[in-house]
Amino acid sequence: MENKTVPSYFYFTLFKGYENVRILYFLLTIITYFFIIVFNVTILLAVFKEKSLHEPMYLLVSCLLFNSLYGSSALFPRLSADLLSTTHTISRPACFTQLFVIYTYGISEYSVLTVMAYDRYVAICEPLQYHNIMTQRKTFLLVLCAFSWSVFCLAGPMYLSIRLPLCGNQIHRLYCSNWSVVRLSCVSTLINSIWGYFIAVTTVFLPAGFILFTYIRILLVCRKSTAEFRGKALQTCLPHIICFVTYSLATFSDFALSRYEPGQIINAIALISSLEFIVIPPLLNPLIYGLKLPDIRREILIMMISLKVALSS
Repeated sequence: MENKTVPSYFYFTLFKGYENVRILYFLLTIITYFFIIVFNVTILLAVFKEKSLHEPMYLLVSCLLFNSLYGSSALFPRLSADLLSTTHTISRPACFTQLFVIYTYGISEYSVLTVMAYDRYVAICEPLQYHNIMTQRKTFLLVLCAFSWSVFCLAGPMYLSIRLPLCGNQIHRLYCSNWSVVRLSCVSTLINSIWGYFIAVTTVFLPAGFILFTYIRILLVCRKSTAEFRGKALQTCLPHIICFVTYSLATFSDFALSRYEPGQIINAIALISSLEFIVIPPLLNPLIYGLKLPDIRREILIMMISLKVALSS
């Protein structure tokens, strides 16, 4: 008979076998987190300091980068500590806290990208009405809804997962994920699975469908416009398209491989796939927007020149 219990801690199994290179991985983790902070904070400061950048598009970019800092803070400090530890355990409250932050980050990423797609749609398809539609108040409400939606969506699955009686405490990941905890259950998890598919539809497929719809409309408008108009539209839309595609691929990879049982896939593949969606977007997003958007690029150069002058004086 299975021993149904509520474990007070969980054990991360993916650390096993990497003891000889844990210092190298620790340094890579610290360096990666350092660059994530520097890249994202630099653009946030650029947008905050320059009043001409206090426009909906740049404010939404700031929200995307803030979300990157929020999500990465749930992984990298804990991962760094685990790499230096020999136990690789996490308490039950800490596990569900980490789970909550990472999943709200993931859902919010899609929500903010959806709002950004709507902003670009209005700017390109309804340029004369843009400032009447995308007011500061409406932008604030859209951002508030984007972040609130992630909390609302996660409340049900979190409640169900916390109440599950578990027959083990080994998590085949480097961090706590909902499915990793649910698969330890001693009882049926049908309701959890239904919730999971509901969240996938409402937080991934519906936003993705809306984003694709906006870009189809944008393409139709661009076909009838001048080459100069198409060039400007591409300049503002390309960073968003790259971020959306990159995040979608990383999320799909994590979702697909998370359904495999431990031992069915190579540890290295499981490790990489589980980290992609929380490492690659926070690193790439600020680089993409910092390099592609001339207004942000110009402000960053001004900040760097000012810093150089201050240090040399």
